[in-house]
Amino acid sequence: MATTDLKLETCGTLPKPGQVGRLVRLGFGILCLYYVYGLWMIKGDLMTEAGAIRPLLWNGILPSLFLVSYVVNIGFSRAWRKWPAIVSVALLLVVAGLGYFQTGSMETKSLAHAILGWELYIFTHLGFSFFLAALIGTPGCEMRAFHHFYSLVTGNPTKEHHCPVGLLQHIDNWEASRRNKP
Repeated sequence: MATTDLKLETCGTLPKPGQVGRLVRLGFGILCLYYVYGLWMIKGDLMTEAGAIRPLLWNGILPSLFLVSYVVNIGFSRAWRKWPAIVSVALLLVVAGLGYFQTGSMETKSLAHAILGWELYIFTHLGFSFFLAALIGTPGCEMRAFHHFYSLVTGNPTKEHHCPVGLLQHIDNWEASRRNKP
């Protein structure tokens, strides 16, 4: 499993993505923002007729738990390890527990709204980061795209981070090796 340790590299250390890397980032950004669109479309109707939370919300729980530490740690340059995920689970369990004590069911509108807000933040931040990373060619992790954009606008170099999850680092290295061949 990928580590959530924050390992920032000096600007210019990581290879810039080529066309394939940018297209993959754009594709991931579109997927994240499509999920955000789906969440936004059900925001006024989070419960089924049977009183259960809609499956679309439940579908994002495991990916969100996996991604939240990376989104927070790398996106905000924090070395909080797995604490964002632990705090997220704790808060969702508190909301579920309060709902259970109030209504006898953990699947309440309060829990649905908590999950909705949490997932909207994670996938919106991730989606826009992927999209911006594709547009400006952010080296390494897409969660550094806003930092890279700041660097391009101000001329102040910012740190880079290897992509801890997925194929992006492999694609970027492959493209860099192909560019360096005579």
